[in-house]
Amino acid sequence: MTARLFEPLRLDDLTLDNRIIVAPMCQYSAHAGQAGDWHLMHLGAMAMSGAGLLTLEATAVSPEGRISPTDLGLYSDETERALGRVLDAVRGYAPIPIAIQINHAGRKASSQAPWDGGAQIAPDAPDGWRTEAPSAVAHGDGEVPPHALDAEGLKRIRDGFVATARRALSIGIDGFELHGAHGYLLHQFLSPLSNRRTDEYGGSLQNRMRFPLECFEAVREAVPAGKPVWMRVSATDWVEDGWSLDETVELAHALKRRGTAAIHVSTGGLSTEQKIVLSPGYQVPFAERIKAETGLTTIAVGLITEPAQAEAVLAEGRADAVSLARALLYDPRWPWHAAAELGAQVRAPKQYWRCQPREFKALFKDTQHGQR
Repeated sequence: MTARLFEPLRLDDLTLDNRIIVAPMCQYSAHAGQAGDWHLMHLGAMAMSGAGLLTLEATAVSPEGRISPTDLGLYSDETERALGRVLDAVRGYAPIPIAIQINHAGRKASSQAPWDGGAQIAPDAPDGWRTEAPSAVAHGDGEVPPHALDAEGLKRIRDGFVATARRALSIGIDGFELHGAHGYLLHQFLSPLSNRRTDEYGGSLQNRMRFPLECFEAVREAVPAGKPVWMRVSATDWVEDGWSLDETVELAHALKRRGTAAIHVSTGGLSTEQKIVLSPGYQVPFAERIKAETGLTTIAVGLITEPAQAEAVLAEGRADAVSLARALLYDPRWPWHAAAELGAQVRAPKQYWRCQPREFKALFKDTQHGQR
């Protein structure tokens, strides 16, 4: 019997070989938004992992939408050419489906890379800029508050999501994830902690959901039918009176009505006051409830590190797929080892077949032509 983790998964017209997804992982290694050789190395390794889907890191819709000055973008001919070159090279050796995570960082933009401390870069610093958000509420103490977006700014950003999706289509992207999690712009609109607006985009739950849903609808309309579009969400802010799981369920229902192919369930990232108790699979219960109440294809993420653990999440019906980040950085062949442990197969280039342990004679499938 095939392990649930290695059963195919269908997202609209896109079929994944298995239910292991390479999660978006910011690399803070772009130059003026452009992918470079580091991305070629990193994405090449992830593409040959044996996972069913590779998701690009948070990709900004504009220069001011980048988390840091070294964040990846897809908002100009130069950024499109650079990312297209990298993806063409990766696909030449590892034909894995590739999704993009489209993002605007909002008030968390203009920040240092994590290894440099992650602090806000002042607007008047050489690499800094004034951030923009739903309201003029700073992310952390001592930070310069963002500029509150007006109607023209909202249209510009909404159009930016669409333009990035269209550029992604032109370089052959297979799936489209809008980043509505981790305290970035769309999440900032959702949470009452960061959204203090008094117009139609603030106040009630329906108003706070309005702009994220407008961006989703605009991207869904721009992407051809059959190509999957979905959203990553933070199911809770982990702060009293912040964005909640109940509200996330309502958002999930609204996304379902608008044709989302899935929902990718994370948590946190909006407030420096968050209090998270970490444990293996600590975010899975959020995904489980969303799946149970909406019936959406649900992707779970967060301290899922062991093959048996991932298999149990899916076999018990708590989610439909698992998304891995740090576990794959630590072990880029995690899906190979999971397949060996669970008696399944993964795709791998022939150049690597010689590494197959003798006790797993049917571990690998050809990346191009099916079973070995």
